[in-house]
Amino acid sequence: MTEEENDEQNAVKEDADSDDDTEFIIDFTTSSAINRVSLKFLVVYIPIFWFSGLVVATLWYGYTVSPVPWIIRLIFLPLLLLGFSFLFIFSCFFFSKLLLIFINLIHLPKEGIFRTKKGDTDFEFWRLRTEIKKITLWLIRNWPLPWIDVIAFRWFGIKMDFSSHLNDAWCDAEFISFGKNVTIGQGAAIMSSMIVGNYLIIKKIRFDDYSLIGGQSTIAPGTHFGEDTVLGAVSVTTLNQELEDGWIYSGIPARKLKPNKYAEMRRDIIQKVDVDEEEKVETEYDVNIDEDKKYLIKKKSEDD
Repeated sequence: MTEEENDEQNAVKEDADSDDDTEFIIDFTTSSAINRVSLKFLVVYIPIFWFSGLVVATLWYGYTVSPVPWIIRLIFLPLLLLGFSFLFIFSCFFFSKLLLIFINLIHLPKEGIFRTKKGDTDFEFWRLRTEIKKITLWLIRNWPLPWIDVIAFRWFGIKMDFSSHLNDAWCDAEFISFGKNVTIGQGAAIMSSMIVGNYLIIKKIRFDDYSLIGGQSTIAPGTHFGEDTVLGAVSVTTLNQELEDGWIYSGIPARKLKPNKYAEMRRDIIQKVDVDEEEKVETEYDVNIDEDKKYLIKKKSEDD
């Protein structure tokens, strides 16, 4: 049997296996999670940069022909250049979104397991969406304002608010939802899509309220973090892994370690320590308590 015939039989066998309901087991030491970039998709940057540049050029022309004295224009030139760079980034942001809306009308993004071969529409459109979002996210995430990337992720369809933080982490820009006060550690990778061998896996990742992910961790597609769940640093989840509420997980792959006894049960008490007087004072504050947390406060009071 020739090598080509052998490869063809293996491909057929893989296709047959993919029809089963068996779970995919991902070995991160051998799998590739690197986006396969194609030069043909880089063409989409041309209209984005072109129209964004036209917006900036139009305002620049209006500035140069304005009747304002040249000395005033010279004084404010550094601030103006900063504003123009900010305008260019947000113009790229706006035109990227318009292009994505048009592309999603042609082919709606969906979850699933797809073959990574040329001509597969789900795979090809996933690569196109990734390239469009990549340049805008790169521009925005390198901007000095730390919260501006939340706007970008929300604009691209990720459910999250400003209480969550992932300033120094990599995060895909689709099929991810964040609860309240989710913290992603430095260097972590949140991947709702991943290439493993000849397959593209796209599964939604969910973070419930008060989840905490340690630095340098890798979150696989389909992972669900429960409320008050902690994942230790340099840990890896598996495909479709369910992490229970109020537990600490760690390891490669992530395993249940112990209950999270540090989960916040009383957020209206703040402890202050006076080092000089060797005193500890508890001060009660009137703060907003989430409805889903009030039962914890009641339980704590009964225990006391």
